[in-house]
Amino acid sequence: MEELVGLREGSSGNPVTLQELWGPCPRIRRGIRGGLKWLKQKLFRMGEDWYFLMTLGVLMALISYTMSFTVGRVVRAHKWLYREIGDSHLLRYLSWTVYPVALVSFSSGFSQSITPFSGGSGIPELKTILSGVVLEDYLDIKNFGAKVVGLTCTLATGSTIFLGKVGPFVHLSVMIAAYLGRLRTKAIGESENKSKQNEMLVAAAAVGVATVFAAPFSGVLFSIEVMSSHFSVWDYWRGFFAATCGAFMFRLLAVFNSEQETITSLYKTSFRVDVPFDLPEIFFFVALGAICGILSCAYLFCQRTFLGFVKTNRVLSKLLATSKPLYSALAALVLASITYPPGVGRFMASRLSMREHLDSLFDNNSWALMTRNSSPPWPSEPDPQNLWFEWYHPQFTIFGTLAFFLVMKFWMIILATTIPMPAGYFMPIFIFGAAIGRLIGEALSVAFPEGIVAGGVTNPIMPGGYALAGAAAFSGAVTHTISTALLAFELTGQIVHALPVLMAVVAANAIAQSCQPSFYDGTIIVKKLPYLPWIRCRKISSHHVIVEHFMNCTITTLAKDTPQEEVVKVVTSTDTAEYPLVESTESQILVGTVQRAHLVQALQAEPPSWVPGHQQCLQDILAGGCPVEPVTLKLSPETSLHQAHNLFELLNLQSLFVTSQGRAVGFVSWVELKKAISNLTNPPAPK
Repeated sequence: MEELVGLREGSSGNPVTLQELWGPCPRIRRGIRGGLKWLKQKLFRMGEDWYFLMTLGVLMALISYTMSFTVGRVVRAHKWLYREIGDSHLLRYLSWTVYPVALVSFSSGFSQSITPFSGGSGIPELKTILSGVVLEDYLDIKNFGAKVVGLTCTLATGSTIFLGKVGPFVHLSVMIAAYLGRLRTKAIGESENKSKQNEMLVAAAAVGVATVFAAPFSGVLFSIEVMSSHFSVWDYWRGFFAATCGAFMFRLLAVFNSEQETITSLYKTSFRVDVPFDLPEIFFFVALGAICGILSCAYLFCQRTFLGFVKTNRVLSKLLATSKPLYSALAALVLASITYPPGVGRFMASRLSMREHLDSLFDNNSWALMTRNSSPPWPSEPDPQNLWFEWYHPQFTIFGTLAFFLVMKFWMIILATTIPMPAGYFMPIFIFGAAIGRLIGEALSVAFPEGIVAGGVTNPIMPGGYALAGAAAFSGAVTHTISTALLAFELTGQIVHALPVLMAVVAANAIAQSCQPSFYDGTIIVKKLPYLPWIRCRKISSHHVIVEHFMNCTITTLAKDTPQEEVVKVVTSTDTAEYPLVESTESQILVGTVQRAHLVQALQAEPPSWVPGHQQCLQDILAGGCPVEPVTLKLSPETSLHQAHNLFELLNLQSLFVTSQGRAVGFVSWVELKKAISNLTNPPAPK
């Protein structure tokens, strides 16, 4: 019916279909369609990327603020329940522990029932995807829903479980970007471009960080350092534009909700601006960075070892395979019991939220000096004006509580990372680093109660500055990033400690990167995700190892003169995704590649008519419509390992053929590269 044409013609003289003729108001509908087409042309004249990125930033800001608002209400309800339940220790203990245990169990059970890919932070998987590997369902829209609900429940547990939301928000942002990208291709009517999609996914990673901390600059730099080995400067503006839109909208919503009078930093500090530190203190900041680097190596080793133990232990692995909510509940019960305030939690400032932990640790006053001659009372409820009271105990002192906090949180954070639920792991290590810096700063304030004399002027030491440096240094060492220094400045709104903080971060990274893989790379290793390792320190010997030494010479080629029976035998006996096509069996000159799927489809098609005296060969199959893809990039046997590694990283390649004078002699994939790098880093023992 739609193809039938009426006898009457429209005002333009064109035939009118019966569907248009019978439809209501055909002229009005044609006018609306024409107007929308004109509007689309005008809007997309300046580039559709602007609208795509702005929409992404605004959506992520709305999700982040809504989640924070919801979590805040749930946490306050938990505190109210704990406060109003009475003086019974049993009831208070149950109110403190059952709440997070129930939320963690639901988070784990719900997210895992929807999709098994929603657990964890998601950044290791995203690194693998951006390196060119296809991971099915990780960017699916149902994974988005499971991650949002599960992460909300995780954050609602408060400081008892001590987890954040940076990693999951990066994953959520990338999932939204992938979905918007599909809508964008339909709207402008173009085919899906893999390179364009990767550009938008990298920008989306920056939005995820920016909408958590309202920090667009560090969000872009952090996403570059964590997600990419090589970064195109052309993509820089995309990341900054989207991150700025997201951060601005996130803080604007707080103003609209009367939480802030204007757009300010998340964590306000009152550091001394005129002389924030004396020159001799630079040495202590560098020493703090070295301490954070050493502790980060210990943390990364223990975390990776324990995660591997959980996956290989017979009891724990069976529990995780059959009943993830039960494992999550048991782990949450242990963590919540330890943080119970009347118990051990009294010595860990467990009544403070994660935000209050940072607010108190960034205090520029010396708690050790303030409690030298007097003992402040422990309030029945945390005092917003004196949060540091939570860190003091008459028998433990400030140093005892800070040291106990570090010892306990070291293994508690590691245990929390094994819970199979959506969660971020950046904020816990950021607070842990702040506690390290606070402990060093308090020790220095006691050692130099009047301050350090420099140039005849004495200025007291500010432990809060050391806490800021420790937070940036430890989190930077664990993630192998430098941008955590800038993140610390954007979070606090002050840059007076720029040089010492940056020096501490560099010192910590120098130690961590030379000893351990980053937190995300370690997770990739434990989960056995496909990855291409770095050539550590860019060893000079990598220039002397050539492709001929490690390439795979077992290569199955198809020549144009190969008989059809032989082609069928090769296709059925191998599962290679693509076959190298050579000119002839004798010459072995590489002319292109044939996809296995296309070849199977061509072989299953109706065979051409039989011609007497002519044997069907691959050339006839290709002539029948089987596409041949050109080989645009090849390796030479003399190419160095260093050059091959750079090519694979820069172009997100999975494999390359090796040719000598045009002849196909082998291929190199991630397997061969990883083995060559492993032999370079850890040479095999001589036989």
